[in-house]
Amino acid sequence: MTVRVLQRVAVLLASLAVSSVLVFAFMAVLPGDPARVALGVNASEEAVAQLRAEFGLDRPALTRYLDWVGGLVTLDLGTSYVTGAEIGPQITDRLQVTLWLVVTAMVLAVVVAVPVGVLMAVRHRRLSGVVLSALSQVGVAVPAFLAGILLITVFAVGLGWLPANGWTPPNRDPGMFLRQLVLPVLSLALVQGAVLTRYVRSAVLDVLREDYLRTARATGLRPGQALVRHGLRNAAIPVVTVLGLQLATLLIGAVVIERVFVIPGLGSLLLDAVANRDLIVVQDVVMVLVVAVLVTNFVVDLLYLAIDPRLRTVAT
Repeated sequence: MTVRVLQRVAVLLASLAVSSVLVFAFMAVLPGDPARVALGVNASEEAVAQLRAEFGLDRPALTRYLDWVGGLVTLDLGTSYVTGAEIGPQITDRLQVTLWLVVTAMVLAVVVAVPVGVLMAVRHRRLSGVVLSALSQVGVAVPAFLAGILLITVFAVGLGWLPANGWTPPNRDPGMFLRQLVLPVLSLALVQGAVLTRYVRSAVLDVLREDYLRTARATGLRPGQALVRHGLRNAAIPVVTVLGLQLATLLIGAVVIERVFVIPGLGSLLLDAVANRDLIVVQDVVMVLVVAVLVTNFVVDLLYLAIDPRLRTVAT
């Protein structure tokens, strides 16, 4: 068990190191001079050179990379090329907004998808199972941004029940915060919940066909009891894999949803930085997203060890 965890930690650290190199290299080869962008096209070469020196862009690439990685480790993310503001506090504030969307949408998707997926598998040859399966297929085909637009059209514009956009911090006005959270969370959760429902259905169907489950039923357990006691734990292994992938997908999907609902999250910060060619902000935000994805995969690996005791046996 300990050896397997240490292996996963080593893989995580190596992945973070490689990812940081790739992100830095990609940003370094992009065309355009941040100093020229900050000063404008009419700036003199002397002013551009002076600003490049202030930004540290005249130093060797290896030196700039090591300084940047050192700043990431110490949570000093530098200052914006365009505004001169510190990047760390901006990312922290925006990340809190994005996490509200992603975590709430993921919890809602799991709460709905797991029981519905199990029901679809148990009743897959009945009309109710077929109808639920068809609805989930429709949900998979609908992009999150389109779901957001449809929800705005119905519940904000048509019925007037909820606000169409905006963001209010929860400590300022909890009621307005919850009302503004509903539509963007539903936009993300509907699509991801439909995808997760399909995977839960497939995993449970595979378990229902296993010999050990038929043996459990032969001992006198009802089908539902046999599934709960002996089947769901095995069905959870592929579902956990999908959950890890979906969290990464939600982080990316939140970029678009934040634009649709005018939410000041991490995605909005990234898109604004791209539009302003504020490359250091883009570099930091992309690295934060990469770290979030890699840490999620690491947690999924640890969940494998907790769910499947066979992996712990191999590790010892």
